Amino acid sequence: MALVDSILVFVISFLVGTVGIYIGARVMTDVESFEKAAITAIIGAVVWTIFAILFGWIPLLGPLLALIAYVGVVNWQYPSGWGTAAGIALIAWVASIVILYVLAVVGLVGFDALGVPGA
Repeated sequence: MALVDSILVFVISFLVGTVGIYIGARVMTDVESFEKAAITAIIGAVVWTIFAILFGWIPLLGPLLALIAYVGVVNWQYPSGWGTAAGIALIAWVASIVILYVLAVVGLVGFDALGVPGA
């Protein structure tokens, strides 16, 4: 049963992260690709994790490097510049927080999402 629960949490977290990135990209760039948002969520989660493992132990600098790497992935996927990528990431984070809050209130998930740092 624990495996099924873990898979369910992964899928829900991944979908929430993907929807957050999709909303951010749509607002900032008018790109309407759920597939691109999903790819960005997966790659962003992997890059964030790698940077957090390698540099997370460094106070302030470690999390900042992980965030810059994550925004770099968004910038790579949505080439409109670093400012736009940061805007997409911020909107994705806010959207994910709102979605997770609603899902947590109804008791479906905890309060985190794969593919969006800090959510």
